[in-house]
Amino acid sequence: MSKPETAQESMLGNEPINEPVVDAVAEVHTDTLPSIEEQFRQLELKAAEHYDAWLRAKAEGENIRRRAQEDISKAHKFAVEKFAGELLAVRDSLEAALAVPEQTVDSFKSGVELTLKQLVSAFEKNALLAVNPVGEKFDPHKHQAIGMVDSEQEANTVVTVLQKGYLIAERTLRPALVMVAKPKS
Repeated sequence: MSKPETAQESMLGNEPINEPVVDAVAEVHTDTLPSIEEQFRQLELKAAEHYDAWLRAKAEGENIRRRAQEDISKAHKFAVEKFAGELLAVRDSLEAALAVPEQTVDSFKSGVELTLKQLVSAFEKNALLAVNPVGEKFDPHKHQAIGMVDSEQEANTVVTVLQKGYLIAERTLRPALVMVAKPKS
């Protein structure tokens, strides 16, 4: 521009604007979208967070598994603790009976009867029940037949119990040894 034009423009109040022309689309685009490098860095940070969370969850799972195995081991090891505590009283009674220097047959018998009551009580408290199946139908899950005998009872009925069986929580601990009635021929 020449000087006269500038003077004329200044008189009219039309001064030229010397601001740089900015592409509005480019400015908006660069302000809202981070660069690829920045996006990659953010994704790497997110991946590192997820990996760390995964490692922590895996370690926690291992700790839970290890604690559960320890609990099971302790349960097996000390499962008999309650029952053993009950049997200590029976042992104490037997030792006390043997410690008496002069006993009569009657005092010895009454001591044994009391000790048996303690033992039966300990069994009942721990769901250990005696099975005396005389007159019942033979059950191979609860009885072990030693032999068969002639009898007036129905065939396969328990006639004689040679040794009591025991159940613990309704599961056979030891089957009863029995003699069973023969079928009539």
